[in-house]
Amino acid sequence: MSNLRPRLAAAGSAVLLGLAGSAVAVGPAYAGGHHPTPGAAGIGDRLYPLLGNGGYDVLNYDLRLAYPKKDPAQQIRGDVTITAVATQSLSRFNLDFGGDGVGKVAVNGRTARFTRDGDELVITPRSPLGKHRRFTVTVSGFTATPIAPNASSPAGFVVTPDGTVMAGQPDQSHQLFPSNDHPRDMATYTISMTAPVGWNGIANGVLVRKSRHGGYVTTTYRESHQLASELIQVAVGDFGVYWRRPVNGVPVRDVVPPRLAAEILPKAADERNEIAYMERHVGKYPFDKYGSLVIDGDLGFALETQGLSLYDTSFFSLPQVILDPILNHELAHHWFGDSVAPYEWSDVWQNEGHATWYEVLYSYDKGTLPDYGGAATLEEYYKRVYARGDIYRARYGPVAHPLKADVIWDVFNPNVYDGGALVLFALRQKIGVRNFEKLERAWVTKYRGKSASSQDFINLASKVSGQHLQAFMTAWLYGTRTPPMPGHPDWTVTPVTPAATTSAAPAPLSAGAALR
Repeated sequence: MSNLRPRLAAAGSAVLLGLAGSAVAVGPAYAGGHHPTPGAAGIGDRLYPLLGNGGYDVLNYDLRLAYPKKDPAQQIRGDVTITAVATQSLSRFNLDFGGDGVGKVAVNGRTARFTRDGDELVITPRSPLGKHRRFTVTVSGFTATPIAPNASSPAGFVVTPDGTVMAGQPDQSHQLFPSNDHPRDMATYTISMTAPVGWNGIANGVLVRKSRHGGYVTTTYRESHQLASELIQVAVGDFGVYWRRPVNGVPVRDVVPPRLAAEILPKAADERNEIAYMERHVGKYPFDKYGSLVIDGDLGFALETQGLSLYDTSFFSLPQVILDPILNHELAHHWFGDSVAPYEWSDVWQNEGHATWYEVLYSYDKGTLPDYGGAATLEEYYKRVYARGDIYRARYGPVAHPLKADVIWDVFNPNVYDGGALVLFALRQKIGVRNFEKLERAWVTKYRGKSASSQDFINLASKVSGQHLQAFMTAWLYGTRTPPMPGHPDWTVTPVTPAATTSAAPAPLSAGAALR
């Protein structure tokens, strides 16, 4: 994510039958051998204790959404069927859901009891669910959180003059649909959108079918790659789909209101160069297609919704030397944050630090870093970041240990953006450019389609480099003071004053980094 502000048919049975793989037992809901207990109401995230849920692993979502009229502010309704595997014997389990209402719930086709407890949908099946057994839960007739007019922040979805889009990071997708809303539990998705003729439905993945019935059109997409719920994209409204020439076999699809296409599309054209650039640095693009979704508005942030990064029109009023590195930031997330998801939200530096690294590197390699970041070289840029290191740590916490869960300026703070990129610069200084580039490719290969922790990154860095990096990386990621920079013993940090821990953060060095 970048920010410029302070800073209705079910999926076919053939699809669902192959989801669990041969290792998953199929049979009665409860086969005995384990005493059933309730699944945890949270997945165990330090920053978001009730986000996600314990006791099961989601394999697939079949999400069906209805838009009865051409009104971007309408309340969205839908059904979802979730296919999952129990990781313990379950007497009951939770889904994350903050929406307005639920019609009914069924587990394995049988009506189940449910209660609401805040953003927890607590479900009790008729019979316990046995450990390692696959099961389905269907939530029918749910209504999403009403869209508040003039809301200062999106509740999972955003109203535009042309329709609605999703912006679920980090914890808002469950305001739209019931889910296990944490990146540790990635899954595949089938997404169907039914809307009046004249409105278009666009989602993650590949278009499967489009059918018309009466005055409505149902559009179905299939995301067969692992997707974290926070990165779902459902754009429904008067949006046009525009295709560019593929890059190394990667189709490029942009989604823009037709009335803005002539203005916006030429400004996004550099994304083709950026795909080729990122593939040269970290390997093959990990999904079926890429592109940009541009809405008419001023969100103040961009978001790497999987396969279709979200921007508002304010970004496209920027000079191209500013816009292009921001576009590359969101593209880089598709390796770092999308394909490889954070194990917990304290690991968000892995997303934002890497995206900022490739944002700044792209600007440097294009020769625009002086205009973009006010520095002639990478060393000059990161020397300036280094000087702010102790202030950032005092204000926001260590790089891999944000102090609070508030989104703006707490989780998505300058110390996970520029500070995270500084960690990568220090690591490259420590292990050398060649080992660093090998590590980057190894990381996105080893953990493709999985969530991974900061400790996983430390372990892989040690293995690739042949160095024992635990102490070095622990100091950089978890220390309250900025460690010495390898190769630059003369670099110094600005002393921390009492005001630095309470005042607004220093302005970011680049247009896209250091903010949510």
